[in-house]
Amino acid sequence: MSAAGRLHTPLLGRTGWGALALFVAVAGVAIPILNVLPAEDSALRVPDFLIALLGKFVCYAIVALAIDLIWGYTGILSLGHGVFFALGGYAIGMYLMRSIGIEGVYASDLPDFMVFLDWKELPWFWYGFDSFPFALAMAVLAPAALAFAFGFFAFRSRITGVYFSIITQAMTFAFMLLFFRNDTGFGGNNGLTDFKRILGFSLQDPITRVGLYSASIAALVGAFLACRAIVTSKLGRLLRAVRDAEAKVRFSGYDALQYKLFAWTFSAALCGLAGALYVPQVGIINPGEMHPANSIEMAIWVAVGGRGTLVGAVGGAWLVNATKSWFTVAAPETWLYVLGGTFVAVTLFAPDGLVGLLRRLRLPGRSGLDGARSGEARPRGPETRRPDSLNVGSLKAKSLTESET
Repeated sequence: MSAAGRLHTPLLGRTGWGALALFVAVAGVAIPILNVLPAEDSALRVPDFLIALLGKFVCYAIVALAIDLIWGYTGILSLGHGVFFALGGYAIGMYLMRSIGIEGVYASDLPDFMVFLDWKELPWFWYGFDSFPFALAMAVLAPAALAFAFGFFAFRSRITGVYFSIITQAMTFAFMLLFFRNDTGFGGNNGLTDFKRILGFSLQDPITRVGLYSASIAALVGAFLACRAIVTSKLGRLLRAVRDAEAKVRFSGYDALQYKLFAWTFSAALCGLAGALYVPQVGIINPGEMHPANSIEMAIWVAVGGRGTLVGAVGGAWLVNATKSWFTVAAPETWLYVLGGTFVAVTLFAPDGLVGLLRRLRLPGRSGLDGARSGEARPRGPETRRPDSLNVGSLKAKSLTESET
């Protein structure tokens, strides 16, 4: 077998495509249909509140994929991804505020909070947000630009490990304090809310909510396939090599900075997209979304599901948030203890997360969405070698072969 054949990994196995098709059929087709078609008193009907709740979970799953890409595959633990999520939300929130027009409380072209604070004209950075394509582009590009600038200087200075995690947490805390100020032009501590419509459709219409949920499902599937394409490619192997032995990658002639910067920036863009989908469904965005505790909780989603397993990240986000939704109603004062206890238990007894635990129990699914054949999270053994660990020599050899041909 040629070197190219040995390094090639299919995007998904047969079981993986089947599982993905089943997910789309259930989450993307069956649930919206069961919300729209059955009568309101039908036992088969999916209630409106559940559509909104599941839409939130889907957005959180996109964030979990983003964090898994940089933490599970690149070895960069971020405790500041909440700021990228919030920036995406603010971008689409600004469009939704501009869409209100004179239907606001003060019947002014300015957003209500600006009239209340005696602003005389629209700030320059609000220009263009009356256009949905522009707002959507900013929801992705603004977090990506911030991540690129932050990551360039941090990675160039070779800040790694816990030091990098601390400065990401400081970054999100600084942005939270900035957005809390009334004079920044983003609504202060109240944020942006009281949205009316998106693209001309009322946000109170159940059909619009179903459309937003379906768009979130499509974005989740697209994000998963994009991340899967990255981690199964040569780029993905280099990212894992950077994670396992960055110094060896540099000594082999690869510029680790550009690979880390790409993963970091792409991850931030995914978070911005998730935030843009999240805000129309919940109806508000405020600086509280930038609180460092939110970013820490995002990392817990991935740790619970399983780092380095994209399916684990999605499952962890759904599981933790579903549990949170139940506890915050049944016993809200105990939720933080449950969350902390879960994280400690996973760290001690299942360091590879629930997906790693299932694999150690030898449950079926080797060729699934994140099957063992793809070489992403196989357990180490005395006579085995992880194919996702450093194999810079083969990568370099392949590059030389390709350049010669």
